[in-house]
Amino acid sequence: MCTNIVYEWLKTLQLPQYAESFVDNGYDDLEVCKQIGDPDLDAIGVAVPHHRRRIHEAVQRLKEADERAAGLYFTLEPPP
Repeated sequence: MCTNIVYEWLKTLQLPQYAESFVDNGYDDLEVCKQIGDPDLDAIGVAVPHHRRRIHEAVQRLKEADERAAGLYFTLEPPP
């Protein structure tokens, strides 16, 4: 079994059984997972409707976390 961030993410969703299929299909980090849509879930082999919904909701949360973080930055330079 693979032990990477995608496996850990799927484990928190209580869907670790898909980890190997995710990695085999190129979804080996969360940045790539943010692009998952229905055709991707078909290719990965996620057929159970509530599993698909759980993954879609988690992908949306990943995207929202990115949007919140996008406005945050800092600088090492002292203010003028």
